[in-house]
Amino acid sequence: MDTVKIKDKTFRVSMPEAQIKWRVKELAQQISKDMEGKNPLFLAVLNGSFIFAADLMREMTIPCEISFVKLASYQGTMSTGKVKEMIGINEDLTGRTVIILEDIVETGQTIKQMIESLGTRNPKAVHICTLFFKPERLTTDLQLDYVAFEIPNDFIVGYGLDYDQHGRGLKDLYTLDGPEK
Repeated sequence: MDTVKIKDKTFRVSMPEAQIKWRVKELAQQISKDMEGKNPLFLAVLNGSFIFAADLMREMTIPCEISFVKLASYQGTMSTGKVKEMIGINEDLTGRTVIILEDIVETGQTIKQMIESLGTRNPKAVHICTLFFKPERLTTDLQLDYVAFEIPNDFIVGYGLDYDQHGRGLKDLYTLDGPEK
């Protein structure tokens, strides 16, 4: 499928599943090497990162744990600019190495809020791992430790990312196409 229609918009394939999975495997190898002996706790930001988190965890070669946090900042194709925590973290983070797993970093506001919230829980270290990063949208000073792909400022769906809750199950990555961009 080169294009798909989701609700009122058309999207075209911009990255095949095989390319994404290959890069996720590379990230897992790098994180496994960097975190050897640390038993990191991955905090996957729902809903968008669930496929990325599952694929990454299956490729990890060191002991590690995973938990999920749900944050919301989108309506349709636009960020609201306001992040609302919906499901919190139940684990004791004191002295832990934490790796935040995000599907996409755009402005950085979601990650910034998460780091501030995590800081009150006394983790040993907090690292950021994102599948996609839009550098031209970044408005906050962030250090991204692991970035799978830097992408242009296009609206994307698939591989866990959605348009108004649709398109998450698409295996490939799709970019908004046509004049409605």
